[in-house]
Amino acid sequence: MTSVATDAQHAAATIDIVAAVVLDARGRVLVVRKQGSDTFIQPGGKPEPGEAPLVALARELHEELGVILEPASAHALGRFEAWAVHEAGHRVRAHAFRVTVTGTPRPQAEIAELAWVPLQPPHGRRLAALSADHILPAAALAVATT
Repeated sequence: MTSVATDAQHAAATIDIVAAVVLDARGRVLVVRKQGSDTFIQPGGKPEPGEAPLVALARELHEELGVILEPASAHALGRFEAWAVHEAGHRVRAHAFRVTVTGTPRPQAEIAELAWVPLQPPHGRRLAALSADHILPAAALAVATT
């Protein structure tokens, strides 16, 4: 059975995205929920063809939350992959950054809700595996070592 799952995993289409870890003054992390979903994810999205990761992230944060990314604040956390929560049968691979933003985040575009959750579990919200198992642990490690 393991080889079948592995074969299916390798056969799944992978969607490349950029993802943001935005912390507030209390050390909580911003997560968002798309309309029609009950799962929270990191803000971000798909880069357009030829778009650099931080340019894409700045665009997505402005479109989704109405905030401005401070480019000098960006620290790469790594690239992480998991099963997508919004595209059945697909994997999602995120280039994640810890960033600072200017402005007050508010739901816009396809975002239905935002929440500030603890960086460490329990998060108090249903989080996508990509966030809960990969991005937030990497962010917690980065915060602990700075």
